[in-house]
Amino acid sequence: MSIPVIVIIAVAVLLVLWFIVTYNGFIKLRNRCDEGFSTMDVYLKKRFDLIPNLVATVKGYAKHEAETLEKVVEARNSGSRNSMEEKIVDENQISGALRQIFALSESYPELKANTNFQELQAQLAKIEEDIANSRKYYNAVVVMFNTKCEMFPSNIISAMFHFTKKPLFSVDDNEERKNVKVEF
Repeated sequence: MSIPVIVIIAVAVLLVLWFIVTYNGFIKLRNRCDEGFSTMDVYLKKRFDLIPNLVATVKGYAKHEAETLEKVVEARNSGSRNSMEEKIVDENQISGALRQIFALSESYPELKANTNFQELQAQLAKIEEDIANSRKYYNAVVVMFNTKCEMFPSNIISAMFHFTKKPLFSVDDNEERKNVKVEF
C-alpha cells in the first residue's frame, strides 16, 4: 500500500469516528434534556395536585374573591397539554395565578394564620424550590444541546438528523421581571 492510500483510509476512519462521537453526543444531550424536563414535570404535577387544596382553603376565607380563585383553577385546568412549549406557557400562567393567591392571603389575617393554609404554603414553597432547581438543570442541558446544534461542524449532523433547538424555560411575563416593592 502506498502512503496516500493509508492517509486516505486514516482520514476516512477519523471522519467516521468523529461522526459517531458527534451523533452519540447529540443523543446523550437530547436524553438529558428529556430527563431534565421530565424531572421538572414531576414537580409541576406535585404543585398541580396541591392547587385544589390551596384553593379550597382560601375559598372559605375569601368568598368575594371568586375571580382570583377562578383564574387559579382555570390556569390549573389548562395545564394538561402535551408539548414542551405548551407546558412552559401553562406553567408560567399557573405561577402567576399562585402569586395572586398569596397576595390575596395578605388581605385576610385569619387565612394567613390558618394552620392548613400555612402547611399548604410550606409544601408549595418546597415544591417551588424543587421546580426552580430542576429548571436550572433543564436550561443548562438545553443550552449545551442548542449550542451543539448550532456550532460548526456538529451543525452538519444536527441538520442531517433533524436535531432541532429546544426551548428554554424562561420568564415571559414582564411583570415578573420588575423589582419587588417591599413595604414595612
